[in-house]
Amino acid sequence: MATSSSSRLVRAVGRSLFSGLCNNADGLMRSAHEMMCNHLFLQQQRTFIQMRTSLKVVDNSGAKRVACIQALKGKKGARLGDTIVCSVKEAQPGGKVKKGEVHYGVVVRAAMPRGRCDGSEIKFDDNAVVLINKHGDPIGTRVFGPVPHELRKKKHSKILSLAEHLA
Repeated sequence: MATSSSSRLVRAVGRSLFSGLCNNADGLMRSAHEMMCNHLFLQQQRTFIQMRTSLKVVDNSGAKRVACIQALKGKKGARLGDTIVCSVKEAQPGGKVKKGEVHYGVVVRAAMPRGRCDGSEIKFDDNAVVLINKHGDPIGTRVFGPVPHELRKKKHSKILSLAEHLA
């Protein structure tokens, strides 16, 4: 009787040690998986500018923030230099544009990386737009911040001439 109870005790202890090792290994695997997921979460995936994307306005037209209604080129969304239809969400008092108005805009800064001909990539920290009228002329008279020279290919040379810095 004593041998059977001691063998049960050894089996129970053996199981608990083995399960402890397995749980520890699972814990290591789980923590590595959690760290990888957290890293991917912190490194946010940058995508196209699509419907309801909030953009900063970088000209002196009077608008502060706009929301994209529609990208005029491509199914997925707009990239650097593309034209969008946007609605003014925040505006300065006494500006040329008012809150709630619908305007065209050219994307001058995008957080999504874009490759250049020389092999380098350009991406910005924020999404920014310059408001234009139906004919393609900017509403404002100044453009703040860096503007990429890729806009020249897209026939937006007027925006480039108003810009402070070229990127």
